[in-house]
Amino acid sequence: MAVKPTPRVQFRLRITSGDDIAVGPGKVDLLEAIASTGSITAAARQLGMSYRRAWLLVDTMNRCFEEPVVAAEAGGKRGGGTRLTATGRRAIAHYRRIEQLAVKASAGELRSLVKLMRRFVARVERSEARGFAQLIPGYAYPTLRRSNDTALTSA
Repeated sequence: MAVKPTPRVQFRLRITSGDDIAVGPGKVDLLEAIASTGSITAAARQLGMSYRRAWLLVDTMNRCFEEPVVAAEAGGKRGGGTRLTATGRRAIAHYRRIEQLAVKASAGELRSLVKLMRRFVARVERSEARGFAQLIPGYAYPTLRRSNDTALTSA
């Protein structure tokens, strides 16, 4: 188990419609991939998922929004493709903006939380040098060591 020296903050906003997840981080990534590739197949490949999984995600989004977020394009030399609708483009823009606003609004609290994490890792390193005294009673701590890249990893 590796302990990363620099935490990464990631909000995972999901909006549901009944039992379905109408939009979330994976679905927005898929919409962006469809926009850049013009194809559900290519987008699925780019994201490492099956075509069926990608198609099911698109179908769920299309059913959850008032207007489809993705539309099929007919014909052409290569048999057509897929394009984002105006609703799909707006959904991406709103979702990414919400992420930015969430990070900005919580910046102070996030800094405080990350400081606590860094302090804890530093305490673990100091405790290791003293024979690893219990920092949290009853918790079995892994043995941490420095690897060549200076990240903390478990032994």
